[in-house]
Amino acid sequence: MAGQAAVMPLQSKDHKTLMDIIDKLRSKGINRYVHLPQIVVCGDQSSGKSSVLQAISGMSFPTKDSLCTRFATELILRRTDEHSGERCNVSISPGTDRTAEEKARLEKFQYSEIPHEHDIGALVDEAREDMGVGDRGRTFCKDVLRIEISGPTQPHLTIVDLPGLFRAGNKEQSAEDAAIVQELVRSYMRNPRTIILAVVSAQSNFALQEVTQLARVIDVRGERTLGLITKPDTLDVGSTSEHDYFDLAQNKDVKFRLGWHVMRNRDFKSRNATNEERDLAESEFFDRSIWAGLPRSQKGAASLRTRLSEVLKNQIIAQLPDVLAEIQRGLEDCSSRLEKLGTARGTIAEQRKYLLNASQRFSMLVAEAKDGSYRDKFFGSARVDEGRRKRLRAVVQNTLTDFSEEMRLNGQARQIVESISPMSQPKEVLRSEYLKEVKDLMRTTRGCELPGTYNPLIIGDLFREQCTPWRRCLEAFSNKIFAAVKFTVDAALSHILDKDTKAKLWGELINNALDKLNYQLRDKVNEILRPHEDGHPITYNHYLTENVQKIRSTRFRDNLINGLREGGVVDDVYDNVNIENCLEAVIRHTEADMETLSCSDAVDWMEAYYKVALKEAVDDFSKLAVEACLISKLPELFTPEIVYDLSDDAVYRITAESPEKAEERRFLAEKMEILSSGMTELQHLSKHHQRVNDTEYRSNVELAPEVVTMSRQAPSPPSPPSEQFTPSEVERSQSPTYELIAKPEPDIIEYPKAPEVEPLVEVSDPADFWGISSMRTKKDKKKKKGRVPEPEPEPVPGMMHL
Repeated sequence: MAGQAAVMPLQSKDHKTLMDIIDKLRSKGINRYVHLPQIVVCGDQSSGKSSVLQAISGMSFPTKDSLCTRFATELILRRTDEHSGERCNVSISPGTDRTAEEKARLEKFQYSEIPHEHDIGALVDEAREDMGVGDRGRTFCKDVLRIEISGPTQPHLTIVDLPGLFRAGNKEQSAEDAAIVQELVRSYMRNPRTIILAVVSAQSNFALQEVTQLARVIDVRGERTLGLITKPDTLDVGSTSEHDYFDLAQNKDVKFRLGWHVMRNRDFKSRNATNEERDLAESEFFDRSIWAGLPRSQKGAASLRTRLSEVLKNQIIAQLPDVLAEIQRGLEDCSSRLEKLGTARGTIAEQRKYLLNASQRFSMLVAEAKDGSYRDKFFGSARVDEGRRKRLRAVVQNTLTDFSEEMRLNGQARQIVESISPMSQPKEVLRSEYLKEVKDLMRTTRGCELPGTYNPLIIGDLFREQCTPWRRCLEAFSNKIFAAVKFTVDAALSHILDKDTKAKLWGELINNALDKLNYQLRDKVNEILRPHEDGHPITYNHYLTENVQKIRSTRFRDNLINGLREGGVVDDVYDNVNIENCLEAVIRHTEADMETLSCSDAVDWMEAYYKVALKEAVDDFSKLAVEACLISKLPELFTPEIVYDLSDDAVYRITAESPEKAEERRFLAEKMEILSSGMTELQHLSKHHQRVNDTEYRSNVELAPEVVTMSRQAPSPPSPPSEQFTPSEVERSQSPTYELIAKPEPDIIEYPKAPEVEPLVEVSDPADFWGISSMRTKKDKKKKKGRVPEPEPEPVPGMMHL
């Protein structure tokens, strides 16, 4: 980001525009919803914060950290041209806890004249009285005092001065006040886009100053903290404390990414000195003793102005994309919540209209969930759990697939097998053992049938016993699908309605409608199972006889193979085979007991019928129960026809707004208006600099049309340095911040989303793009036969030639 920030020279017109936009957003109250880049001045009481403000602005601030600083002070400094005079505007920005009457009264506090002898203290005291701090019992307020100063000697800078931290109370401030002030300071410091100017007094032990502890707790890595050492003249020359603070100023002890700065404050004797006298005394002090070893960019009020302005500029440019993204998210959230709340609905007609719109939206969403189209943003991403659960058709399809597999694997009470393996399941039973059970059952249910035959009703008894797990399986999957339906309906209503209205609608209408669908689903499940659990097996499906034939053929084939093997036939070898012996072996594998044969025949018919009935039950549950009784009726849960038939009392009970909801709508509307205004301001700024970029690029093309550069901007003459430095001093500076001032950069701001411009020359060879084509051999550089080589253009200083 450093390179990006360096594109715009310090104290330029674009610099001022950038600062003004952020200040305008802050004055509109957008910082209540979006963190804005800013610099906050934090420090313990008597650390010299007021002297810092005075040195930066040239105005005299109250030097006593007492009740006069029980509110935040926003100091806005802007540079004007040399022919413009100084201007000062002082106003109060009321806090969010103020009533409408109090806000109107405080907003009338307006002063637009330069105070006498540049003493801002009288206005601060008057503002304190208007805020009600002190005598009338209020020890702290959330109001912000805005002081706007412009003039030819001011930098482009905005800083927020916070009340001084303290621990012990006295007659003017209590221990409770200390906690309030600390929470205020913490709230500003916690803003991830805030630059913390931590003011540390050399008059006190560094380790005991509370601001340093807070800075290291909140900004753990020291990424956005700039340390400021005040009152260095109070240290004994050559003392250990002086060396310790000098090491601190060199960023050797407590290290911050932005480093440290040192500034000499007015002492008691020089409290009435002019600003010029103060600056001269400070310069003389830093030119002698140990402090002469610090670079000029890290000491003195003059360089502090420039340094803070540069730091704030870089922070704003670095954070602008995130600010825009956060504003966009805030607008989307407000829009969504306002859409749920709907328009104000004080009459029955407005309330019914609100429900009609909600019912249409609900029917559309549920229809998409039922049909599997998922076009609305309500469904979200299919990669997250919530998005997957909202896709009702996919959930139902997958659940019914699992149901079919469960019925196939675990739908039968007994699994009849020819042999038991070591890995067999508990429900597996040998066919020979099962036939014994069937034989006993046939004897107890014998009617008038002849010996060797069986009562056909025995097939129904065996089947009903075999399909007993079906009810448990159908009911379990019915519950799963109904839970998925309930989740989707609840999510759709939550997406459309606010929480309070949704709860009322659910209790008044939706819950009963869902219960009714659930009862219908359960009734249909009972209807599907009744023929299988109570009736006689009936089917006219030709697959029944085919299944019986297949079972008998398979068993006959197995018996025949076993008999042949016993008779001496091994695989395809037939030599020396006794035909009589083979026939005897085959006959031995044929069941001779007619009663056992009848049992086996009954089991074959039962198994064949089970396969046919299983397919029928799976399809009936999917089509007649789940689809017909539940899924297809979901869009009818909450329709405009239902809303139209509701009584006025029911409509009022569902949609009547509480005072809290009306206040929420007012709050969201106000927030959306502020965010929209902020977005418009930032977009205008982006478009303005986009035009500047395009103009700069076109001018570059006109100057050197035959040259392609690696950057969109050609180098421009160096920008004039700030008034506090000569060019040689800037070059000697060791601070990377002040190296940016002397770099030849154009007077524009670059933004990451600026549209790309088509290149002038299409470069196919990377070696040509990076300017290393001259390294090729003569053989590589030979032109194709018949082509006239083009003359190479003259190189342009500062630009890459291809």
